[in-house]
Amino acid sequence: MEVHPAVVEALERLGADYEILPCDPRLADTARFCEAYGFALEDSANTILVASKRPPGRLAACVVLASTRLDVNHTVKAHLGVRRLSFASPETTLEVTGMEIGGVTPFGLSDELPLLIDARVPTRESVIVGAGTRTAKIRCHPQVLTRLPSAELVEGLAYVP
Repeated sequence: MEVHPAVVEALERLGADYEILPCDPRLADTARFCEAYGFALEDSANTILVASKRPPGRLAACVVLASTRLDVNHTVKAHLGVRRLSFASPETTLEVTGMEIGGVTPFGLSDELPLLIDARVPTRESVIVGAGTRTAKIRCHPQVLTRLPSAELVEGLAYVP
């Protein structure tokens, strides 16, 4: 079980209590992980990188509960002040975060990258997020996420499908 070094460094710097959960890399996508290991989707959170098309070059990492969907076309777009926005490609995600899809986490990201957290996330008792790799996940108290330097809580960042 491997955890990205920048992730451990960020967690230690925050003084966070956390648990590392092993993960078969074939099960790293959140829905598959939750089903295979018996966790509820609402206790897991996805970290999703978005990239603006117009104007180009604006990026943000967004954290939403796995039971919800990121509101890219309304809330995120308006929050970033862009006209066109989409999910970043796997290549862009790896380049910007140093992490593969299925392992992206808010811990260890650049402090310059905006980190938008849906207001539902900190209401959970604990939350499972990526560990920077596809071979592990991290369970922690969700308030830890709000202590990250570029974190901002956003109402309505996600919606229930």
